[in-house]
Amino acid sequence: MAVIEKLFFLAKRFIPGVTIESALEAVRALNADGLTATLDFLGEDVKDPSEAQRTRDTYVDMLNAIQLSNLRTNVSVKLTALGLLFDDVLCARNLTEIVERASTLPDPFVRIDMEGSAVTAPTLDVFERVYSTHRNVGPVIQAYLRRSPGDIERAIALGARVRLCKGAYKEPESIAYHSMPTIRREYLRMAEALLTRGTYPGIATHDSQLIGAVKAFATEHNIGKGRFEFQLLYGVRPELQRTLAKEGYNVRVYVPFGTHWAGYFYRRITERKENAFFVLRSLASR
Repeated sequence: MAVIEKLFFLAKRFIPGVTIESALEAVRALNADGLTATLDFLGEDVKDPSEAQRTRDTYVDMLNAIQLSNLRTNVSVKLTALGLLFDDVLCARNLTEIVERASTLPDPFVRIDMEGSAVTAPTLDVFERVYSTHRNVGPVIQAYLRRSPGDIERAIALGARVRLCKGAYKEPESIAYHSMPTIRREYLRMAEALLTRGTYPGIATHDSQLIGAVKAFATEHNIGKGRFEFQLLYGVRPELQRTLAKEGYNVRVYVPFGTHWAGYFYRRITERKENAFFVLRSLASR
């Protein structure tokens, strides 16, 4: 554990810290540059009720701190951190408490992060249960999953806010596309559906090709910049984040924090060559 903690300097570009206070400082800097944020307490695959309740309590503390800070941010949460793997009723109850506490904030929205395909259906089931009584909650849909067009249509019918991303988990080809041209094609099809018929979608990608296509589609179909937002990750292409904001687009940055940073950091450095080069430069400079 001590060795992992010593390596945190490598992760600082992507994870501002392990405390709520460090995350809020990062949000403060983003707000100053015209960006909004979503805060995520890192951790998943919780195995017992007390741990799930600790995660719930951390989110309540986070929401209290956001209210006191007057910063422009909302929160996102993984349902396996709230008990989804062993008790979906407890999970829904924990999520409901978070959503109810968030409802009094200037930005009351709570995003449900999507995890591996094994929990896609249970995640969406809990989402719909909570959404039936609390409309300030919405899911992430991963474009590389073959089932996702149906999930997008269901969310559109419900009027739910969707965050559309490519997908970051290793999945078998029987349920997920592996070819990047195909993933881009599917992503753009779903983005177009959300832009024309959805409710304030989050277009989550760092892919310049997709961003350009979404901008062109929105312009061609007279979809105003205020009807959707681009979403990007903290520390990934920060210059693009600020460029989009200067162009008048709504831009939200995903800001993770917490002691369970290693898995998230690993995903970041393996998904983009630029991220891996950054880590190598950081090591060489010490």
